[in-house]
Amino acid sequence: MGRTAVKHSVGPRVARRSPAGLLKDHFGLIAATGLLAAVTLWSYWPVVTDLFRVWRNNEDYSAGQFVPLAAVVLLWRQRKALQRCVIAPCWWAGGLVLALAEAARIYGYGLAWRPAAGRYALVLAIAALVLMVAGWQVLRRVAWILLFLFLMFPLPGRVHSAVSDPLQWVATTGSVFLLEAYGVPADQQGNIVLLNDNIPMAVAEACSGLRMLTAFIIVTAFIAYMVKRPRWQKAVLLAASIPVAVVANMIRIVATGVIMLYVSVEIGEKFFHDFAGLVMMPAAVSLLFALLALMDLLVTAPPTDGPAKTTVIRARRRPNPQRNGRQRRKSSA
Repeated sequence: MGRTAVKHSVGPRVARRSPAGLLKDHFGLIAATGLLAAVTLWSYWPVVTDLFRVWRNNEDYSAGQFVPLAAVVLLWRQRKALQRCVIAPCWWAGGLVLALAEAARIYGYGLAWRPAAGRYALVLAIAALVLMVAGWQVLRRVAWILLFLFLMFPLPGRVHSAVSDPLQWVATTGSVFLLEAYGVPADQQGNIVLLNDNIPMAVAEACSGLRMLTAFIIVTAFIAYMVKRPRWQKAVLLAASIPVAVVANMIRIVATGVIMLYVSVEIGEKFFHDFAGLVMMPAAVSLLFALLALMDLLVTAPPTDGPAKTTVIRARRRPNPQRNGRQRRKSSA
C-alpha cells in the first residue's frame, strides 16, 4: 500500500494592523487616558511640587526621586503580560477610588495640614485611573508596582521621629561594640563615641542610618521584584534589608572611627561623608545576593534515584466472536 499524504489545513492568517489602524481603533481609550492623566496631574500638582522640594532638601529621602523611574522600568518589564490582559474598564469602581483619593488629598492639603495623607492619595488616584481605563485584570497585574510607589514618599513626622531616635542609638551602641571587639578603646556617652578617651566622634541624627535605610529598602524592593524567586524568598529578602542597612551603617561608623584615631580627624570626617556612603551601598547589595545564594544552598530539590519510571497501560481488547470462531475452525481442521 502506498503512503497516504495528509494535508494540514492552515487557517486564515491574521493581518497585522498598522500603528495608524491601532490608533484609530483605540482612539477613544487613548484620549480618555490622556484627559484623565492631565486632570489628575493638574489636581495633584501641589503634591508633586512638595515631593520635589522634600527630595531636594531632605537627604534622608533623596532616594525617593528614583522610585518613579524604577517603576517605569518594572512596568516596561511587564509589557508582554499586560498585552495579554483583557481591557475591561470599570468606571464605577474607579470613580469610587478616585473620590476616596480626592477626599484624602483635600484633607491633607486643604482642611488639615497632613501632607502624608495627600501624598498617599496620589497612588490611590493612579490606581483609580488604571481601573477606569483598563479594569481589574490590569490593576492586579500592576498592583505590586503601585505598592512600590509608596517608597517614594517620606515618612510622616511622628513615624520619622519614632524611627530616627532608635536608629541613632542602635548605630552608636553597635559601633562601640564593634570598635571594642576590634581592639579600639571606645566609650559611649549618649550619642557620642569617645575614642581612646580623648577623641570624640558624634553620631548625629544625620548619621543614624535613616538615609541609607530608605535608599536600601528601595533598592531591595526593586531587586526582589526583578529576581525570579518564590514569594517567600522575596519576603525574606525584603525583611533582611533593614538589618543589613543597619549593620552597614555601623561598619561605616567603625571605619570612620579607626581612621580618626590612627590617621586624622579631618580625613575621617571626609571619609564618613563622602567615600563611605558610596562604598557601603554596593557592599550591602552584595550581602543581599549572598543571601540569595545561601537560600539556594539551603533549599534544594528532592533527589531522584535514576530516571523516572514510566508505567504503560495497555488497553484490553474486546472479544471478537467471529475471529474466535475462525480460529477454532482452523484448529479443528
